[in-house]
Amino acid sequence: MMGYGGMGWGGMPFGGMIGMVLLWVVLIAVIVWAVSRLLPGRQATHGHGARPAQDSPEEILDRRFERGELDLETYQAQRDALSRARGEDLR
Repeated sequence: MMGYGGMGWGGMPFGGMIGMVLLWVVLIAVIVWAVSRLLPGRQATHGHGARPAQDSPEEILDRRFERGELDLETYQAQRDALSRARGEDLR
C-alpha cells in the first residue's frame, strides 16, 4: 500500500496533475510578461507620439528654451559651445 490511494500524483487524480502543470505554466508566463513590461528600453511604442530613442543635444537644448527653462543668453552660449565641440563654425 502506497498511502496515496493509488490516485496518481500526490493524491490528485490525473486531471489534477494536468491542472497543476497548466497553473504553473500560466503563472510563469504571467511573471515573464510582467517583468518584460516593467523593464525600461524594451517597450514597443507603436507610434503613439513616440520620440526617437535618443534626442540630439541641440534638440534637448531647443526644447528647454521653448519651455522657458533657459534665457536667451544661456541658450545662445550653450548652442555656441555645442557647435564648437562638434567643430562647426556658424559665424
